Amino acid sequence: MQTRRILIPIPHIDFDPTEVAVSWLTLHQSGVEIVFATPDGERGYGDPVMLSGEGLDPWGNIPILKKITLLGRLLRANGAARSAYQKMEQDPHFLKPIRYDEINWRDYHGLLLPGGHAKGMRPYLEDKTLQAKVVEFFESGLTDFQRPIAAVCHGVVLAARSISERTGKSCLHGFKTTALPWQFEGRVSTLCRYYARWWDPDYYRTYVEQAGEPVGYASVEEEVKRCLESPNDFLNVAENANFHFQKTSGMHRDSRDDERPAWLVKDRHYLSARWPGDVHTFAKAFVDMLEGLPDIGEK
Repeated sequence: MQTRRILIPIPHIDFDPTEVAVSWLTLHQSGVEIVFATPDGERGYGDPVMLSGEGLDPWGNIPILKKITLLGRLLRANGAARSAYQKMEQDPHFLKPIRYDEINWRDYHGLLLPGGHAKGMRPYLEDKTLQAKVVEFFESGLTDFQRPIAAVCHGVVLAARSISERTGKSCLHGFKTTALPWQFEGRVSTLCRYYARWWDPDYYRTYVEQAGEPVGYASVEEEVKRCLESPNDFLNVAENANFHFQKTSGMHRDSRDDERPAWLVKDRHYLSARWPGDVHTFAKAFVDMLEGLPDIGEK
């Protein structure tokens, strides 16, 4: 059997280090080959604020004091994610990615779309070439075997914005999905605005509402819902879900050995998750989806 090879496209800067690095490490340790893609083939960089925690405290814009992290230490990527990021930076595929326009879906067994919230994510979310490549992965089953696709956080926005020329609809139309819920995005945005990064109050909002738009209209949850067949196809944590508090408090993250805080939605060949706190479980579930696929080149 061939080594499974999957593609992870990322932006130049500001991708979430947990969502990329923990996914990479989990896949790598499972024997999966990971190829990265960036707009021009130059290596990408994770959100420096999420890596260091500097700039997330009320004094975070003061040159010397910003090195003292309290709230920032809680909000940044945790130790497991930072360790995974350091390991990922030694991977030749990460250091020498391909370009978006070089992506050929036939070369891969699957696609993983990570997220991130800082403004450097916008070119990744808005890139028409990349969106067209995402469509090709979603429609790979029309001419070959269907490639599994996984998306987390703002990666779901990229999938939602990828419009099929064949149907004229979003790739996610007809699928059930989750993504970063407004419950999380709005809460942390309020925290940032009034208690933490007050000089940059929209740091946690990749996009903000324009004049006349209701609060939350530009959020991940609301944008994704507008692309679905029904808003009810966006699935938040069910009220009767086991470990409901751990899944919804925003204070608990999953780990390699603890899946209780995680919330995933799997619909056929498509897997989605909400935020960095789901990623260990998300990546393991994606590894499972790669099992039993035909070798590349076989129908």
